[in-house]
Amino acid sequence: MTTDTTATTVRRATVRIPAAPLGPENPLPALGERGQPHRLDPEQRQALPPDMARQIGYAPLRTVLPVRVLDGYGRDRAPVELDALVVENDRLRATVLPGLGGRLYSLLHKPTGRELLYRNPVFQPADFALAGAWFSGGVEWNLGATGHAAHTCAPLHAARVTAPDGGEMLRLWEWERLRDLPFQVDLWLPAGSDFLYVGVRVRNPHDRTVPLYWWSNTAVPETPDTRVLVPADAAWQFDYHRALTRVPVPRAHEAPGGPGAPDSADLTYPTRFEHAADHFFDIADEDRRWIAALDGQGRGLVQTSTDRLRGRKLFRWGRGRGGRRWQEWLTEPGTGGYLEIQAGLARTQLEHLPMAAESEVSWLEAYGPLAADPAHVHGADWPAARAAAATALEEALPRAALDAARTAWLTRADTDPDPADVLATGSGWGALEVERGRHPLPGTPFPPATLGAAQQPWLELLLSGVFPRPTADPVPGPTLVSPDWRELLEAADTYPGNEWYRDYHLGIAQWAAGDRAQAVRSWERSLAAHPSPWTLRALAVADAAADRTEQAAQRYAAGYDALADALADSGWPSAHTALRAYALEAVPVLLAASRAEDAARILDRPVPGPDGQAAPAPLEGGRARLLRARTALAQGDPARARALLDEGVAVDDLAEGDEVLSDTWYAVAEALLAHDAADDGSAPQDARARARREHPLPAAYDFRMRPQEPPAAHR
Repeated sequence: MTTDTTATTVRRATVRIPAAPLGPENPLPALGERGQPHRLDPEQRQALPPDMARQIGYAPLRTVLPVRVLDGYGRDRAPVELDALVVENDRLRATVLPGLGGRLYSLLHKPTGRELLYRNPVFQPADFALAGAWFSGGVEWNLGATGHAAHTCAPLHAARVTAPDGGEMLRLWEWERLRDLPFQVDLWLPAGSDFLYVGVRVRNPHDRTVPLYWWSNTAVPETPDTRVLVPADAAWQFDYHRALTRVPVPRAHEAPGGPGAPDSADLTYPTRFEHAADHFFDIADEDRRWIAALDGQGRGLVQTSTDRLRGRKLFRWGRGRGGRRWQEWLTEPGTGGYLEIQAGLARTQLEHLPMAAESEVSWLEAYGPLAADPAHVHGADWPAARAAAATALEEALPRAALDAARTAWLTRADTDPDPADVLATGSGWGALEVERGRHPLPGTPFPPATLGAAQQPWLELLLSGVFPRPTADPVPGPTLVSPDWRELLEAADTYPGNEWYRDYHLGIAQWAAGDRAQAVRSWERSLAAHPSPWTLRALAVADAAADRTEQAAQRYAAGYDALADALADSGWPSAHTALRAYALEAVPVLLAASRAEDAARILDRPVPGPDGQAAPAPLEGGRARLLRARTALAQGDPARARALLDEGVAVDDLAEGDEVLSDTWYAVAEALLAHDAADDGSAPQDARARARREHPLPAAYDFRMRPQEPPAAHR
């Protein structure tokens, strides 16, 4: 490719950092609803503007099907070399990780040597994304539904293409599977520019309206004097009480985070608050879209865009113990903290927008350094502070120039990459969807060569109308659940004796569509034809969702025993993953059904090693250890439960907002106090308050992100 040597270049590179392996996918279909911190109670919507209320209630995601959850990672890190792609001119160097959702990992301003983003020094997954594994830092591209994208730790396609100015441009693209939307992200640096341009296009190739969600999530370094500036005088505040409240900017109406803290009610200084919160800024229609995070010297990063990207958000962890613990958990002790400034299509992340059939949406973003007079930036006059930043932005990158750049970029958006310039390969799901729908998608090719083993059964169904037999691997492959694939499943022929397998997958597609009664009928028909542990587990999930806890527990116990017997000597590497996933899902239901002995039996039963060859041993890992403590408590042995907690429990896949560690600690403490009171005949007191007073929660277990009720003695 011939280029002007002063314009952008795109090249391969590597990033060497300590990293925890992602581990295998969870083979159990994600039938349950994932915990969602950003969920509003229906009665709360009545006080909101009508369009916001309507979009908050529009097309909520029931499950993350057909995507499989990534929860097999740990916390043992070792140095690795991650594949990277570098986009560079004489002013900026942008580093992208194509194998991890196309994350913009670093944005270095070369004249000053300043890193403009929060660059995480480690790769440490945690359970924050819709599909499980997520990591902090850089800029991520969130498409699909409320939350961190299902593809945030998955590979994207990447290629070098020609930029609007004749230089080189990096194109990332994939097929987003939750909403079945192909998308592309184009990154380039015009010659001499201090701003990275990012062109985004999402297409709906279907003949039906599809829910649309997009938020670009930028992590930036957080210091005590970092201030977030944005052209808004009001914001919608959302915290872990699940209330959406309109507050003035810069001063929130909530109580400050700590007594005596100066200007502690100024929400634009994130470190002055105790607890985590989101602030979705209400920008007037006529105002330019931008958000900046500037330090005490008035320097930092600004993100701006063309007007289609309407929303802007600040997320703060807060300075409380739980927020600090989360920041340590996501990186390593001694690393500076971060905050997030985000940009989205709607005013808040609770909303989804209807995207018309056979349409597309596009916009242009820009990321770069910003410097403004610190006296204004940090002055008490909020209009003057935001005006100083707005003026500096307009001088550095005029609004009209960004609009013109978008127009120029769209002339290149349909250009197909030369196969010789393909730099990374994503999944084969896009190729399968193009084969099924014959979708014309210029600029984002999904070639048949990318089809792999996961897509092969569905390609056979598409071409022959016959659902294939189970593979040699005893763990069933993934199920496709969109309306088009469900129709193919319903009409599919089967090989003799294979009807149970088709009905199992059909039930998953029906469940994903919300037709739970029909899904249960399909699974019962499958189970009657062939007593599969996979179908038993699916029916157990249905029972648990319908509050038939005892029946769910019975099916989980029977299904696990059948699976363990079948896989004990199989030698398949997938056996350990399947049994681990089944056990960790079954045990909480068994405990809820007061079947602690069954829970203990499952946790203590040896399973094959992770490589399929290692000697069988009971399940290990932080989640299993926590469940052993909870099981001991349920068996009436709080001393053994406390001993396990005292030895240390690190739950690798702890979810955002999950307080299971603190809840378990205090439950064990209360049980110990009750046991002591029974032994010495003392009168029972307020067990909850006393447990908090006499058994303080260790800092390592404090992931709480909301205000806690104080003990009675301190109220």
